[in-house]
Amino acid sequence: MRIIIKNKSELPIYEQIEQQMKNQILDGSIPADEQLPSVRQLAKDLKISVITTTRAYNDLADEGFIISVAGKGYFVAPRNNELLRERMLYEMECGIEKAVTSGRNAGLTDDGIIEAVKEYLKEEQE
Repeated sequence: MRIIIKNKSELPIYEQIEQQMKNQILDGSIPADEQLPSVRQLAKDLKISVITTTRAYNDLADEGFIISVAGKGYFVAPRNNELLRERMLYEMECGIEKAVTSGRNAGLTDDGIIEAVKEYLKEEQE
């Protein structure tokens, strides 16, 4: 598992962790049933607060990406790829709706909004 925290990101750290873990679970980089680092270990590795890692793990568990096994830790949930994919698509659609509304409120044309999305994608790859 590889998590990279971007200090320049507008997303809170816990959301950065969640997104990266979701992506790695969905693309198979982190296989089903794999044990994840403990909350404390992940916090130590990323040099962040235990509270932040706890929030990320709790949110991932609530969304069905990971499960908590008492006394053993967190594990990647058995896959229901279609359900996970639907959740991710729903989140994306909500984000797109918000971005389009914000862009239009700022006076951008549809082409301007599309160009802004392309620029965002280009920056994210760097």
